[in-house]
Amino acid sequence: MKEILLQLLIIAYGGVGIVGAIAYWPTINDLWHHKKLSANETSYLLWTATSGIAFLYSLFILQDLLFRIVSGLNFVACAVILLLSVRLRFDK
Repeated sequence: MKEILLQLLIIAYGGVGIVGAIAYWPTINDLWHHKKLSANETSYLLWTATSGIAFLYSLFILQDLLFRIVSGLNFVACAVILLLSVRLRFDK
């Protein structure tokens, strides 16, 4: 029973990573296609920094591929939003 619960937890964690990455799409779409400043740059600066640290931790400390994938997706999504937002603000 314990093994089944652990496998369900692994699957759920992977699913949370995918849903989390998809949740960034509306903001990326606003910034990229609609040129709409819809992201708080201070928040995304902090989220990019913290998710970057988590991703580096996963690369150099942990030996957990699933955590590396989830933290990497989160870091890339935050960084893309931050970069698009800064670029859009300076292009105007």
